[in-house]
Amino acid sequence: MPLEHINITVPDPKASAATLCELFDWHIRWQGEAKNNGFTVHVGDDESYLALYAPSYTLNPEAERYHHVAGLNHVGVVVQDIDVVEDRVIAAGYSRTDREDYEPGLRFYFEGPDGIEFEVVQYD
Repeated sequence: MPLEHINITVPDPKASAATLCELFDWHIRWQGEAKNNGFTVHVGDDESYLALYAPSYTLNPEAERYHHVAGLNHVGVVVQDIDVVEDRVIAAGYSRTDREDYEPGLRFYFEGPDGIEFEVVQYD
């Protein structure tokens, strides 16, 4: 079964969605009121998306990645042309790390909006 969506808490869903649309050629699938008097933006493609959620109350800072149960370590995104996306990431002011070429394809990582780490992958 394919993964349909992942829900992530962010401080400003509209701003995060705008950046992700620019980087990955995604679109906003839906946006509106959400639980706890919050707001959510669903951003992605026609098959899957990230639900970017902000509650009405002040958020606690993120715990360190890879160090707590149920923590979000990174989000992997498959792209058609990794060089184009890498250029967009750098132009948007993010730093790429760990560009690697190993089976089954190319990949790099970057810390994007709201400190969320993304793994960008292009399969051969």
